[in-house]
Amino acid sequence: GVAAMAICATIDYVKLRDWARLLYVLGVLSLAGVLIPGIGSVHNNIRAWYDIGPFQIQPAEVAKVLVIVAVASYLGTSVERLGARQLAVALVMFGVPMGLIMLQPDLGTNLVFVMIAAGMLAVAGIPMRYLVALAVVAVIGVVGILQSDTLESYQRDRLTSFADPNAASSAAVYNTKQAQTAISLGGLTGEGWLEGEYTKGGSVPEQQTDFIFTVPGEELGFIGSSVLLVLLGGIVWRVWRTAQLARDEVGRLICVGVLCLLIFHIFENVGMNLGIMPVTGIPLPFVSYGGSATISAFACMGLVLNVHMRRFS
Repeated sequence: GVAAMAICATIDYVKLRDWARLLYVLGVLSLAGVLIPGIGSVHNNIRAWYDIGPFQIQPAEVAKVLVIVAVASYLGTSVERLGARQLAVALVMFGVPMGLIMLQPDLGTNLVFVMIAAGMLAVAGIPMRYLVALAVVAVIGVVGILQSDTLESYQRDRLTSFADPNAASSAAVYNTKQAQTAISLGGLTGEGWLEGEYTKGGSVPEQQTDFIFTVPGEELGFIGSSVLLVLLGGIVWRVWRTAQLARDEVGRLICVGVLCLLIFHIFENVGMNLGIMPVTGIPLPFVSYGGSATISAFACMGLVLNVHMRRFS
């Protein structure tokens, strides 16, 4: 992750802008390749990884970074006032990887792309009437997907159970209820570092990834988990500040894309641990275990550092 951050920070993002099309095509090809039987691997009924020896690579995580750079480069260098044509091209640039990810299927990652697209298009200056229309279409699309056979029944249940947990099946809300129990046991100051009984006993499924927030919740309590959120909030604020200081529109849009990614990851991960957001496979940046997600998060920080280092260039 640190190596990826250093590389993304060292190469002037103006050069990355020149390579944006190639990077985008490579990202799309990696998403297409993972769908080919015998090449992509299936875990938890989702075909979303490449197994290379002991390592698992999730191309969707890399694609997030590449799409942010590509869309920022396109919208940020447009010599015309942004309108319907630029919006259509940007939507295609987001839509192609999202369509491939939906074939895995992975609605959670696509929700991240939706948030990135919304933030970047709004800041780029796309007319508000287009954005409102897109929001309506997005809501209809999500409802349509939930009502269709695109997702497995257990995936639909996990995504919708937060709205009415009492009506959901016990299997759909099991993870959330276990997570809420673990967090509630922490109280104000927590059970103590490495002293959480739920954490040590592995009572919360996927506690090292999706439900990682239960660990500081139980062991460090309200105070400790609040400190964690403040630290993450500090990163978000610095990304937002770098977007303000960027020397050009491309740099600003890169930071906005990273900002939207971080905000949604943090809000969604913590929210599903608390039972106020749908359960999706979205990790908590810089906290959850995971190779591809960690490298992607550090690469995003490298891009922000890149923009900040060259704000006076």
